[in-house]
Amino acid sequence: MRHDDTLLAALAAADDDRIVFDLSGIEERYASLLAELPGVAVRFALKACPVDEVLDCLARQGSGVDAASVQEIGQALRAGVPPERIHYGNTIKSDPDIAEAYRLGIRDFATDSLADVTAVAEHAPGARVFCRLATDGGGALWGLSRKFGCSPEDAVAVLERARDAGLEPAGLSVHVGSQQMTAGAWRRAFEQLADLLDTLRGRGMALKYVDLGGGLPALGYLDERGEPLDPPLDKMFAVIREGMQMCRDAGGALDFIVEPGRYLVADHGAVRAHVVRLSLRHDADGEPRHWLYLSCGKFNGLYEMDALQYRLVFPGRHGGPSVPATVAGPTCDSDDAYPGGHRPVRVPASIASGDPVWVMSSGAYAVSYMTQGFNGFGPLPWTCVRKAEGGR
Repeated sequence: MRHDDTLLAALAAADDDRIVFDLSGIEERYASLLAELPGVAVRFALKACPVDEVLDCLARQGSGVDAASVQEIGQALRAGVPPERIHYGNTIKSDPDIAEAYRLGIRDFATDSLADVTAVAEHAPGARVFCRLATDGGGALWGLSRKFGCSPEDAVAVLERARDAGLEPAGLSVHVGSQQMTAGAWRRAFEQLADLLDTLRGRGMALKYVDLGGGLPALGYLDERGEPLDPPLDKMFAVIREGMQMCRDAGGALDFIVEPGRYLVADHGAVRAHVVRLSLRHDADGEPRHWLYLSCGKFNGLYEMDALQYRLVFPGRHGGPSVPATVAGPTCDSDDAYPGGHRPVRVPASIASGDPVWVMSSGAYAVSYMTQGFNGFGPLPWTCVRKAEGGR
């Protein structure tokens, strides 16, 4: 995948380890989303990249926020996002957090159980609730299929309880799984939504919204063989547009919300790391193995290396012999490495300690998942850059 020249130039200019975000690229990805799904309200999944500059950039484009905590709500409000564009999207929340969110002006709450909707009624009277349906998560790198969401039968009971408790049963929501790789997952979700909307309408509840959640994929990841993942994004958008009409046919006039995270930021962020060591040693079974140890690993930016490979760029290394190496971070933790199912990465045989390495498409969840200093390796700082006026 081609990365914007602005990001590559900023990586080349950096002389220490850090994450670089291309705000112009993020704005362009946001604009492309609105072009594909006109009229859909965007609520940026803040957990994907809780960086003030990124949040401010998206808020200026008109995005709202999908917040998972009171802390994220506060961050969004400080960035100037109005409360009516902030959705408390976590179905797991304590009574004090519900009350505090309500005090801060939040009126949209996700829910998936009778216990939670009862708590919302007590601590956020009159609020609007969105009942989250469970999905199978098939086709996604992270399925999200067990901890969140309820059955259609439970959803009917939850929304009726909400109505009886003085809340507004405003909508349904789904999440097809993070980094969803198939259009079929969206189709299955829409079929479930349409059936339930029809059922609810028959019980006197005409909802106003459908929240499609996250799941839109980044484009620059590699699979365990080191090949581009290549998600069928055009087909996904076509299925989503068809599904939206299907829901309107079943449920009447509806507005739609989408909560992208990695789709907006992953490919427009990258880590500037460096080589700690390229070494060759024999495993316990006597097999030789090259190891590429980087200054950045699972605990300071690359937490998702369990499920995907990031594309590595070795600036200035063009041609020459290469060797297959297992990539690992710098800590004394055996999990801080690509797992056994990943094919070794081809790396220049001549790289040396201190050489720079660019870890591409790492703009999502890098900041979110970093520890505060596991094994003494601190979290990476970040820099945000923009395309020069009139630049390419």
